[in-house]
Amino acid sequence: MRLFFSFDSQEEHRNFGGSAFIEFQFCKLPVDIKIKKIIAIESITHWQADSLYVSDLNMFSRQYSRFFDCGIYNNQKSGMVDIFGINYYAPSFINRIIENLNIEKPTEYQMLVSWLYDAKKYNGFYILGV
Repeated sequence: MRLFFSFDSQEEHRNFGGSAFIEFQFCKLPVDIKIKKIIAIESITHWQADSLYVSDLNMFSRQYSRFFDCGIYNNQKSGMVDIFGINYYAPSFINRIIENLNIEKPTEYQMLVSWLYDAKKYNGFYILGV
C-alpha cells in the first residue's frame, strides 16, 4: 500500500475515495505576515492540487512524526505533528527535515523529500490533519 499520493484534479481525488488524508500543503502567504495569520483557520483552503496526501495515518505517525517535531499549532504552541489539526513549518526547518529524512530513509521518503524541495519556494508548509 502506498503512503503518499498526489492528485492532478479534484475529480481524481474524489474518484480515489475517502477523505481521511493528512495533507502536506505549501504555505503561499507572504513571508512578512504574522504567525497568527499563517495558522488561522481562515488562511487555509484544503485539497490543493499541488499538495501531497498521506493515506495511512498509523504508518505516517510511526515512521514520520519524529521528523516533524517543530510545527506550530493553531493555538501558537509547538510540538510533535498533530494529525488532527493545523501544523505550520517555517522555511528555516525544511533543510533539517530533508536532511534527516535522507539519513533515516523511512518508507517512500523520496516522494516527500522531492515535495519538500518545492516547499522552499514558499513560506514554508503545513501539515493539515484529518
